[in-house]
Amino acid sequence: MNKLREVAVSVAPVIVIVLLMHFFLTPFPGVMLVRFLIGSAMLIIGMSIFLVGVDLSISPLGDLLGETSARSGRLDVVILAGLLLGFFISIAEPALHILASEISVVTGGTINRWLLVLIVSVGIALLVSFGLVRILYSVPLYKVLTVLYLLIFVLSIFVTPEYLAIAFDASGATTGAMAVPFLLSLSLGIARMKKNGKASEKDSFGLVAIASTGAIIAVLVMSLFAGQPEEIPFADAAVSAGGSLADPFLNEIANEAFNSTMSIAPLFLLFIIGQSFVFKLKKRKAGRMNKGFYYSWAGLVIFMAGVNAGFMDIGRAAGIALAESDNRLLMILIGFILGLATLLAEPAVHVLTQQIEDVTSGSIRKPIVLAALSIAAGLAIALSVARTQIPGLQLWHILLPGYIISLILAHTGSKLFVGIAFDSGGVASGPMTATFVLAYTQGIAASTDGASVLIDGFGVIALVALTPIITLQLLGLIYRRKTLARKGI
Repeated sequence: MNKLREVAVSVAPVIVIVLLMHFFLTPFPGVMLVRFLIGSAMLIIGMSIFLVGVDLSISPLGDLLGETSARSGRLDVVILAGLLLGFFISIAEPALHILASEISVVTGGTINRWLLVLIVSVGIALLVSFGLVRILYSVPLYKVLTVLYLLIFVLSIFVTPEYLAIAFDASGATTGAMAVPFLLSLSLGIARMKKNGKASEKDSFGLVAIASTGAIIAVLVMSLFAGQPEEIPFADAAVSAGGSLADPFLNEIANEAFNSTMSIAPLFLLFIIGQSFVFKLKKRKAGRMNKGFYYSWAGLVIFMAGVNAGFMDIGRAAGIALAESDNRLLMILIGFILGLATLLAEPAVHVLTQQIEDVTSGSIRKPIVLAALSIAAGLAIALSVARTQIPGLQLWHILLPGYIISLILAHTGSKLFVGIAFDSGGVASGPMTATFVLAYTQGIAASTDGASVLIDGFGVIALVALTPIITLQLLGLIYRRKTLARKGI
């Protein structure tokens, strides 16, 4: 019930915004609005169940696997564990499949959905393995991220704007509702095995940040060998207002039952194998984890079905209607408000913010982090909308200075906040961003003269992932100065 209340309060602003738009700005077809309300109820119930399942199963499994790998004392075991876990957790990430499917539709299949998913998953696997080794050897995170992003900047010189947006969007989509809780727990499991408590606290964050660079690098490398993607006309028919009220939900539940099975099954299988040969947990604790995997599966089915059947159409319709009204300031303002509200509905955000509070022993309170992330997400959506309206403003014009600022702060600010900030960049861009907000910006781009859905409609996830990195590092800088002031330094 606590989870249900927490999620309901978080999702309520999104519902209010859409209803206000319906009654005062852009009236939606009745069937579409009812589907949205049903989808909202499913989202609240599904997310609540999912978060309970994460607490019971996915997070404890990450702790167990991290501690087991570190206890082995063998580098090859840690590397192999990182490769396998990184690949399976990425290939099962729902938000990545949503993004890949959207890219495949917009490009008419010239960028194959499953090829993109596999390539991104390979990149994630390599960097997760590398990230675990970094924790074991206590390599400073800010140095590692500096090298990785310098590599990304160099590769970006040789790619087209289409692939640049896809690469950074894939990074944010991969670190979503399924991957983040597991990666956070996995890094904590290894970091806790180290004797230096302070180092452990710093090293427990950063694995999500390193893993997310793997998606970017993988897509950028793929673009060097792939042909130029085509863009097909964006069909208004994608916004469906007709048909049976229940059909979209029934279809999505059937689809998501399979997709969620693919998401949870590899992790459940890892637990079964580990319990049989390594963990040897007591029957009661093992039973709780088994129940948690079922909760995670059921919650994910309900959550994703509600989002896909109730949110995507509303997002596209809102974007198209606002673009046709030609009120740019209103589009940007609504984008900011949407970013502010939808971030609170991201399940992975609640997992991360709670873990930040736990690891810092309550020094960094969850409400403060949530507020900072929400403002950052609002600015990101506003920038994404503005980019569709300003000819010549390209994604790299924002990403390049943004990441330069982030790396400068990483070298000069609080080292504890480096991992927290870069992890939050991946966490902030989850299923809600990959569905509702992405559909909103695509609708605006499709109805704006001179804008491209493939170039301007994508990239929003990338910006949502960037702005929290800067925001939280600034928060860490303020926190560090106050701490030093209290000590009289």
